[in-house]
Amino acid sequence: MKYEFIAPCHFGMESVLKREILALGMEIVKTEDGKVTFSGDETAFARANMFLRTTERVLFKVGSFKATTFDELFEGTKALPWENFIPKDGRFWVTKANSIKSALFSPSDIQSIMKKAMVERLKAKYGISWFDETGASYAVRVSLMKDEVTVGIDTSGESLHKRGYRKLTSKAPITETLAAALILHTPWKAERVLVDPFCGCGTFPIEAALIGMNIAPGLKREFAAESFDFLPKKIWKDVRTEARDLIVPDAELHIQGCDIDGEIVSAARQNAKLAGVENKIHFQQKDVKDISSSKKYGFIITNPPYGERLEDKKDLPKLYKTMGETFAKLDSWSYFIITGFEDAEKYIGRKADKNRKIYNGMLKSYFYEFMGAKPQKSIRGTVL
Repeated sequence: MKYEFIAPCHFGMESVLKREILALGMEIVKTEDGKVTFSGDETAFARANMFLRTTERVLFKVGSFKATTFDELFEGTKALPWENFIPKDGRFWVTKANSIKSALFSPSDIQSIMKKAMVERLKAKYGISWFDETGASYAVRVSLMKDEVTVGIDTSGESLHKRGYRKLTSKAPITETLAAALILHTPWKAERVLVDPFCGCGTFPIEAALIGMNIAPGLKREFAAESFDFLPKKIWKDVRTEARDLIVPDAELHIQGCDIDGEIVSAARQNAKLAGVENKIHFQQKDVKDISSSKKYGFIITNPPYGERLEDKKDLPKLYKTMGETFAKLDSWSYFIITGFEDAEKYIGRKADKNRKIYNGMLKSYFYEFMGAKPQKSIRGTVL
């Protein structure tokens, strides 16, 4: 049986998520701003949650319909086959409702009416008047876009950016899913040098190491759909076995994480240990002005400070000027910078080859891509 799924992602990173989904052998149904819809069999519930690095969660699409009134919303929700997925003892609720350019816009009213419609449908199907809701949880999410209602059941539970390794964080951490998406957006490969001079709690280096070792991002956590009654338990055991079998423990990686704050470098090391990649990353306390390398080619991928607090903004021109001077010495390297500092190019002293607008949480940011020279290869194909 084919199922349809919706995977939300950071705006601007849809193409990266699409590539991930295709690599898992699933079919793309539709790509929109901030989400990709795809289809797969029942194993997709487990494999999408286990392996996708760049989505926030995986929603199982129950159905869609048009509604401009609350009566239409009620009837449309009631017409969906909820009994195929939610058992008699299932705990179910509408956890989130989003509305854009639609006649219905009150989240609380949408949630309340949809819950009533689900109850009416299940009461009739099961011949009961009361639900104990003592069984598995089925959290429903709904979005209204131009009066088109799309209804899904959350299969992930906690957001997929929660890999289970980041116990200690810095002041302005980047999410794991966005870090992975930005790394996968670059041409970096596991055999190439990667340096993050503002590593903070280590998210960029750790995500790069997970990619380099082919460690599934969901291997250390559980998912809501593991308790869904309509799914065989065996698929979760099988996908965990698959994920463990795919790990490349002896991958030769050249990843460095640096930060001027010694305490946060210690935190990054602890996070890397929890992720199982502590032996693949070299962390050290270092100022950005001291970053150097004997390697001719390499990558810098980083999330430097960009003045989240007003009192920090005065220091930004000097910091970004220092960054520009340091990176210029690595003249064959490529560097990728996500920042909310709009004058970054001015003080770095170089116009980016590409500049992509990204939302880091609620903060409008820019992903600057400064491309270096392509590495020469020897006859045997190794980078010189």
